[in-house]
Amino acid sequence: MAQFEFKLPDIGEGVTEGEIVEWHVKVGDVVAEDDAMVEVMTDKATVTIGAPRAGTISDIRFKAGEVAQVGQVIVTIAVGAAAEAPKHEAPKHEAPKPAKKDDGPAATAVGDIREGLPGSNFFQTKPAGTGPNGTHPVAPSAKPAAAGLQTIEFFQAKPLATPATRKLAREIGVDLRRVPPSGPQGRTTRQDVKTFGDTAVGTIVAPASSVPAAAPAAAKSTGTGIAPSLPAQPIVAPSRESAALEERKPFVGIRRKIAQKMQTAKNTAAHFTFVEECHSDDLIAMRERLRPAAAAQGVKLTFLPFIVKAVVAALKKTPVLNSALDETTNELVYRRYYDIGIAAATDSGLMVPVVRNADRLSILELAKEIDRLGEGARAGTLKPDELSGSTFTITSLGKTGGLFATPVLNHPEVGILGVHQMKQKPVVRDNQIVIGNVMLLSLSFDHRIVDGHIGAAFAYDIIGFLENPDRLFLEI
Repeated sequence: MAQFEFKLPDIGEGVTEGEIVEWHVKVGDVVAEDDAMVEVMTDKATVTIGAPRAGTISDIRFKAGEVAQVGQVIVTIAVGAAAEAPKHEAPKHEAPKPAKKDDGPAATAVGDIREGLPGSNFFQTKPAGTGPNGTHPVAPSAKPAAAGLQTIEFFQAKPLATPATRKLAREIGVDLRRVPPSGPQGRTTRQDVKTFGDTAVGTIVAPASSVPAAAPAAAKSTGTGIAPSLPAQPIVAPSRESAALEERKPFVGIRRKIAQKMQTAKNTAAHFTFVEECHSDDLIAMRERLRPAAAAQGVKLTFLPFIVKAVVAALKKTPVLNSALDETTNELVYRRYYDIGIAAATDSGLMVPVVRNADRLSILELAKEIDRLGEGARAGTLKPDELSGSTFTITSLGKTGGLFATPVLNHPEVGILGVHQMKQKPVVRDNQIVIGNVMLLSLSFDHRIVDGHIGAAFAYDIIGFLENPDRLFLEI
């Protein structure tokens, strides 16, 4: 008659809470050890946690969208004799409570990072006895649908499809979960997507009864959630004529974590931004000279490795820019290591993979590592410790970098560098107007820690190394 209480484990270094993205089980389900049980999203990664014991799910404590603290019980499993008499009553849900100290055994998690945007299945239900991949037809409503709304004729929870098929669906705006598959083992093919895209019209609007009420409660329950100074106001319901032109999607998973971290940075640090030109002719010339040698070793040489080297050299001259404020102890922590975050745009949002010990890597080694981390971020295969713990961050949009911007700090760092597009423009050299290659650098600082003149000096140190890149080799 034993009841095993499964506590939310510490999924990664520094993690204190996790958002329940999706349950793969319900009360009364019989599970084997390691069966997929729940997906949990932290600010480090999304993991699928397996059942730690074989038994019957007897109680689920948190709904999808709610936030649980590490150490809180999220589900109980009846093991042994108790598993023979599963409970079928509706699951109880309780609001997250502050984690309490518990000397009992802690569960561990071994998870896999999700490929897609976490939380995309928020509205769905997966009753027992459905078709392959959780597919099930949606019964037509007994009442006529509201004007402009469509009835979903088909829905599958986790469609099987190749990356090329998924890419095609994204490009033409087709929801793979709605496409009836025709391939073997219920796989959705490219032709299925094309056929569905040619015939599907309109926009699905989820009925009000299907929108979960847990998400607002979760925002109130977590100390790191978004906490506006005024109560959040609901969006006014559209008229019947415009209802078909709107689509609602749950704001959960990675996107919400990114929003929370951005909001924390803006609410905590006193931002100021410094912008200056960087003449890039010598940097371009050096890269062109080194590209053949890099290509011979299978390395694609971009400007980022040089920029990382320039940042590290400048950080060594101004150690406060490689520090972080520990607000719990009111101490400024100077880091004697240089782990540089490189912001990368992905389908799930902005990620910041971290180049460890950047000061110890050569230009070619930096190029290889930056490329590996970028590919891993876009594919969703990076480990949690590869996405956390940076000491300074660089963000670049490459050819779409625009004129300049005001980058938001990667909390708790005190500085961030925004790299913008290189452009040819008139410049003055030796009292003559000539055409030169110029890019703007935007640096944001935490004004609580970094004074204006220190931030400016740091920016000019970076520019000095990039305008005279031969100096970088003196720093290696």
